[in-house]
Amino acid sequence: MATGFPDLLAAEWLKARTGRLWWLLALVGGFLVLVSNLGLLSQGVEQLDAGTTTLAELTDVPVRNSMAMLLPAALFGAVFVTREYTGGTIGRSALLSGGRDRQWAAKLLVSLAAGALFGLFALVLGIGSAWALLAGHGHAPLWTGETWLIALGVFAVNVLGAAWGVFLGWILRKDMVAVAALVLLVLGVEPALHRFVPEVGKYFLTVAMSSVYRDTQPDLLPIPFACLVIAAWLAAAGYLARRLVRSRDLT
Repeated sequence: MATGFPDLLAAEWLKARTGRLWWLLALVGGFLVLVSNLGLLSQGVEQLDAGTTTLAELTDVPVRNSMAMLLPAALFGAVFVTREYTGGTIGRSALLSGGRDRQWAAKLLVSLAAGALFGLFALVLGIGSAWALLAGHGHAPLWTGETWLIALGVFAVNVLGAAWGVFLGWILRKDMVAVAALVLLVLGVEPALHRFVPEVGKYFLTVAMSSVYRDTQPDLLPIPFACLVIAAWLAAAGYLARRLVRSRDLT
């Protein structure tokens, strides 16, 4: 007998926080954010002392860099789906969920909530490291409207990154394949394309997300256009994922 949708969400949320996946990804992402912030701020303080940057610009650096949590958020979404295929429980889960559509929707909503938590954690690290590391060099951070827009963008891309991960999980179904695809895309293919063929690379998902957290790289899309590109990628992936969930065997 199918449970109510709130009960289904509670069950999926319990699955999401069971095991080591969420905290291992948060730990790895947090380590990367803090280590890179330490290097960026140390270099930035030298530029500040030399008069080649401003305190406001330097405050924005660690907040913007906390977008590095995007990849762990996406990996969480992907593995949240694929580990049920790997464990052989996906068919039983769909049956107990009351149907494939309900399970698809529940996993998406839970992944979005998890992405929001990854985003908040990223901002705590970004804002906290700006405060601590600048104070360590005798400076106080200078928060501006631009800083808070960057923070809002970082939070948004973490939430959307989790959705991107869960869609790829449904499409690829194998945990190692999904993890490898995400790492390759986010760290390899998309940055390389943007660097060497920017007129093409700027239309890829995570490069378009750079506009949302107001990255200073050249050749990025204007924010409204970037939002349309992101929506198009997610809509296409979500449509394909749902279609495949409906049509393929859940084994």
